[in-house]
Amino acid sequence: MEQHLEALRPAEQGGRVRDLLRSPRLAVVIGTPRAAVRLDHRARPCLGGRSQRGQNGQALGRSRGGFSTKIHLKTDFDGHPIAFDLTGGEKGDAPHFPILLGLGPEVDPRAAVADKGYASKANRHAARSRGIIPVIPHKTNEKDKPGFFAKALYRGRARIEQAVGKLKRFKRVALRCEKTRRNFASIVALAAAFILVKSVHTA
Repeated sequence: MEQHLEALRPAEQGGRVRDLLRSPRLAVVIGTPRAAVRLDHRARPCLGGRSQRGQNGQALGRSRGGFSTKIHLKTDFDGHPIAFDLTGGEKGDAPHFPILLGLGPEVDPRAAVADKGYASKANRHAARSRGIIPVIPHKTNEKDKPGFFAKALYRGRARIEQAVGKLKRFKRVALRCEKTRRNFASIVALAAAFILVKSVHTA
């Protein structure tokens, strides 16, 4: 179905995927794909979008992997997408952590699981200020590291990698066939919706 889709209605600011289907239970998982999605040669502006030409504000940026976009994804502990946001490929992960905490349903989970790219004192403080336990590994050069780390809970972070893998099965997500941020966010939201529908209707 995604092979024949054209420009869709814009997704809401912040990429809210679902509010009412299922509330987060134990924890949320936050992360970005290891390989950011790339802009391919078929990217083109949508019809009537002459005023949107140019890459400023289109969540595109040049990183070591090339001209790319980062999908900052937030899932529940079962790996079902809750919300996402888009930035250029050159943007860091850690500054986006507080933004991801605020996206999605108005329910604070008990824990937030993220990889070492989100490790910082500011991010841990932002989580604790909302009553959320940050499950983020400490960097090797950090001082005063605690002796205990919830390794069993951190293993659940693999589910966000699996969720990103499911998103990349959609060709227009993996290749960033849409030029504008608005159109690409709509495609990502549609792909996430398909994943959610499949998780609810398994028969």
